[in-house]
Amino acid sequence: MGERELREKRLTMTVLMTPDKANFSGNVHGGEMLKMLDEVAYACGSRFCGHYVVTLCVDQVVFREPVRIGELVTLLAQVNYTGRTSMEVGVKVIAEDITGRTCRHTNSCYFTMVAVEDGRSVPVGDVELENDEDEARWEAAKARREFRREVERRSQELRSSRQAR
Repeated sequence: MGERELREKRLTMTVLMTPDKANFSGNVHGGEMLKMLDEVAYACGSRFCGHYVVTLCVDQVVFREPVRIGELVTLLAQVNYTGRTSMEVGVKVIAEDITGRTCRHTNSCYFTMVAVEDGRSVPVGDVELENDEDEARWEAAKARREFRREVERRSQELRSSRQAR
């Protein structure tokens, strides 16, 4: 099989939650979850664009339910949106109780990743929208991007007004 360009926009990673990931309550530490989320967003984004990517921001990380030691955690990542040099990678987390044979959605979040090479941002290419769900993800990601820009604009206004006093 010869070389070919991969533009895969989805990536799945499954990890067993071991005792070294525990917090004082015996559940998986939130920092450990954030690390895994960032790793899967990096892997998905860099594989998609073929470049090293860095995290610009993370939106809507809400830990809805604890993840327990001994569970399998599956992180489902997908490139939802692409700009010129950035992309949004959505991540859904599913915790599986192996012995109870149950699964639950514990959280979802959105990473904005920027492609870089030699310290400079580089184009990421376009994500292919294959169906109505992909188009809905694209539109939602675009709305989140505009919301972040508006929050940043208002934050700058507040800083400027405080400095003017």
